[in-house]
Amino acid sequence: MNKNITLEVKNITKKFGDVIALNDISLALEKGEILALLGENGSGKTSLMNVIAGIYFPDNGEIFVNGEKAKINSPKEAYKYKIGMIHQHYKLIDVFTAVENVVLGLSKNEYRELLGNPKAKFNLKEAENRMNEISAAFEFNINPRKKVYNMAISEKQTLEILKVLFRGVDILILDEPTAVLTPQETKRLFKVLRNMKEAGKTIIIITHKLNEVMEISDKVAVLRKGELIGTVETSKTNENELTEMMVGKKIDLNIERSEVKNPQIKLLIKNLTVRNEERVVLSNINLNVRSHEILGIAGIAGSGQKELLETIAGLNKIEDGEICFINDKNEEVDLKKLSPTKIRNLGISLSFVPEDRLGMGLVGDFNLVDNVMLRSYRNNSNKHFLTTDKKNPTNLTKNIVEELEVVTPNIKTQISKLSGGNVQKVLVGREIASQPKVLMAAYPVRGLDINSSYLIYNLLNEQKNNDAAVIYVGEDLDVILALCDKIAVLCAGKITGIVDARTTTKEEIGLLMTKNTENEENGN
Repeated sequence: MNKNITLEVKNITKKFGDVIALNDISLALEKGEILALLGENGSGKTSLMNVIAGIYFPDNGEIFVNGEKAKINSPKEAYKYKIGMIHQHYKLIDVFTAVENVVLGLSKNEYRELLGNPKAKFNLKEAENRMNEISAAFEFNINPRKKVYNMAISEKQTLEILKVLFRGVDILILDEPTAVLTPQETKRLFKVLRNMKEAGKTIIIITHKLNEVMEISDKVAVLRKGELIGTVETSKTNENELTEMMVGKKIDLNIERSEVKNPQIKLLIKNLTVRNEERVVLSNINLNVRSHEILGIAGIAGSGQKELLETIAGLNKIEDGEICFINDKNEEVDLKKLSPTKIRNLGISLSFVPEDRLGMGLVGDFNLVDNVMLRSYRNNSNKHFLTTDKKNPTNLTKNIVEELEVVTPNIKTQISKLSGGNVQKVLVGREIASQPKVLMAAYPVRGLDINSSYLIYNLLNEQKNNDAAVIYVGEDLDVILALCDKIAVLCAGKITGIVDARTTTKEEIGLLMTKNTENEENGN
């Protein structure tokens, strides 16, 4: 065995019932190497990483760490082999400080061993000193005494990385690490990862962002339907080749953005202010939402994107301001006076994909057909696949499954038994099927593979061309720039700028996402 190999998996197979999630996977990583793991939804990426991290136990195969055969039955045992996984959804206690989160779960002996002091007691000052040493080594910037609930998303991610480094890991697995970061935060993260690489750490990144794969990784491993298609050096491949390896066919990676023709205002948002139980979440928002146009909403997570769309849909109480829908008679309809059902009947549809995909709009115990039936559909002469047979939910469900390539045993399967990405396809497909006059799509491709994502982008463009006004909230600024016509940027519940998507830059948007909004006017 190559002495530089730090992690090797041989002939790993994992089944869930009759489903083969991983089939005879073999992979080796070297010290100081960054490997990107690519694949469509359901290809086995997370299953493989869960095996390495001790969350799943393989049915067959072996894992070697530094040439030693490893038996990993839990994440705690994975730490013994210096393996740590940072999940997409952070596992932190909000009311604890950074240092309290770092030491949480450590036994007395583990704590002593990590500090190199057999007589050490749980002393947060000592732990702070160790955190500061790690931060200095890898150029982190985090206050050990800061409460998690006061942290930005990027600080929480830094804390998660610090937490595993505190435990002495040499092999790090990161699941979608840039999903909710600004371009500037992503650059800082990549700088940290390069510093860790220089220190000899081995890093595995699960991501769908091919441009980031090309920028940060040394090698790329591609999985398809539970099998390893191949491992290639990043410098010797390109985005098109990687996409073809993932999907098994050539995919056009260009988003076909049509020109805006005869836009008409569909929503007037005037001086909108919304408060939740604790604080103002939207402050003095002014927006015009037009037909034949896709309006992108950009911002750091928690800046008010979710609240804006939910308020338009009638789910939040308005403290001040107006939201008016312009109907076919060119009359203003005040949405503040209407229930969510009446707003939906006007043709305003919210397709929101939260972290808990089953928490809004879908019922986990219902099958696919029952979930499609939760919406009532209006007759429409448009014969696009998602608008045919509206009176027959079974046929509509079959069309959604076929056109969006939903992986399911059959349409009578409980929605909770599908993978997260396939649940998402059903939700987004159902909302688009209603042919709304205003379609709000929040994070519609979150966690979806590249092929499924481009299907959704094309469907949103079709809605735009069919006279709909589309509001798109997403995390990938490259997509927002390529898909949308205008972009409104939110920061701390305020609009910091409205820009032309065809002429702006990621850097400009990134600055607006963190801009101080005091005394600024907004509108378009």
